Amino acid sequence: MFSLVQLESFIAVAEELHFGAAAERLNMTQPPLSRQIQLLERELQAKLFTRTSRTVQLTTAGKVLLPNARRIVDMSRKTSMEVSRVATGDFGTVVVGYTAVAGQSVLPEFLATAARELPGVSLVLREAVSVEQLDGLSKGTLDLGLLRPFTNRAGVETTLVKKDRLVVALPKDHYLVTGKGVLIKELEGLPLMMYSTSEGRYFHELVLRLFDSVGAKPTITQIASQIPALISLVAVGLGVSLVPAGSMQYSPDSVAFEELVGPSGLQEMNQSDIVLAMEETNANPAARRLKEIYLESIQTVEGPAIKGNRG
Repeated sequence: MFSLVQLESFIAVAEELHFGAAAERLNMTQPPLSRQIQLLERELQAKLFTRTSRTVQLTTAGKVLLPNARRIVDMSRKTSMEVSRVATGDFGTVVVGYTAVAGQSVLPEFLATAARELPGVSLVLREAVSVEQLDGLSKGTLDLGLLRPFTNRAGVETTLVKKDRLVVALPKDHYLVTGKGVLIKELEGLPLMMYSTSEGRYFHELVLRLFDSVGAKPTITQIASQIPALISLVAVGLGVSLVPAGSMQYSPDSVAFEELVGPSGLQEMNQSDIVLAMEETNANPAARRLKEIYLESIQTVEGPAIKGNRG
């Protein structure tokens, strides 16, 4: 059976793609590092790297192993610390998932609260889309998640921490950039940068509902799983997209934003809030303590406004 040392050695080489840099990172020399990789390959009966005199690359087998190896090592470290954790939750490790937008709009305040109120708690941060976070919460690989209310998942507790909505992202020189807002109908026929049906399922379904609510049909020309990728497509002029207002703060100057306007009921439908989620059976006292303190500390859950660009 492979060992944690072998997995840690593999992860270091896979991330550095250089045996010398990986050995330095692990405070060891290259020969024992190479030996650990050889033992792991022998145990798994698969070649994990292809090496030339200049490059190191992961094989297909190595690419399959990497996320699993990270998960095993993370769980091992987490378990080791949890065994010695005191019941108060003032010490320990909390694994926190967050979406790309939550990483900009919610995570900074969350981290500041943790550092100020629970200095003895170590945080392990994992960026992931909402559906992956829900899976992680259910499986116990995540303690807390900052995610979109993708779907009701049995056993997962959610609390609203930031209200948000979709806004229209357009190239800065687009004719719809007026500061008066954009109707869904005005987007019909325009090339739409759309969310993946798997990783971006929450937003994919929300966008379709918004179009359907006014009898419009989107013209989908590009698909991406992450919001920054969609904004980048808009930035180079390939089309328009509907993105959370919280993403405006890290968007390039070449992208402009307009509010979605329309008939009664549109605003109630146009909700892409961020929630703090936890598996209700989670036994990590530090995670429960952090959740409690953070929820007590937040003053508002309002989303950002489009400055100087609202009708």
